[in-house]
Amino acid sequence: MFHPFPSTYNSESRILILGSFPSVQSRKTGYYYGHPQNRFWKVLAQLYNTSVPATIDEKHTFLLTHAIAVWDVIASCDITGSSDTSIKNVIANDITTILKSAPIAHIFTNGKKADALYTRFILPKTGIQSICLPSTSPANASWNLEKLYDAWKVILDN
Repeated sequence: MFHPFPSTYNSESRILILGSFPSVQSRKTGYYYGHPQNRFWKVLAQLYNTSVPATIDEKHTFLLTHAIAVWDVIASCDITGSSDTSIKNVIANDITTILKSAPIAHIFTNGKKADALYTRFILPKTGIQSICLPSTSPANASWNLEKLYDAWKVILDN
């Protein structure tokens, strides 16, 4: 399966957040973190003290307004449903395009799988260490919204 949509960034993006690969629901909606139970947009909206963006255009504008770039580590892979544990035959995205076009100061990964994939496939090419944040996925049920918010505050410091 190939990644279905492009990265989001502009020449002012200072933070890059990388997931692993879009969920089934995100692939259906056509944008990042499209599952209604994924807390990504709620956490970011709380961090930046704004309302939660609802449409793709609102989400895109939100990211660019706050100098955030978003993409996934994986360009293509074999995956069953949305399960990160089923991911095989990974081909990584080339994030150097973003790094050459934007003043990215920090790279954050959304969850342990994205971080492990980043470390394996992208870190050797960029030499830029990522900061692993707890996954906002509904599968990460042990982290409630408040705990996620507290952990994700680190992006405001960077």
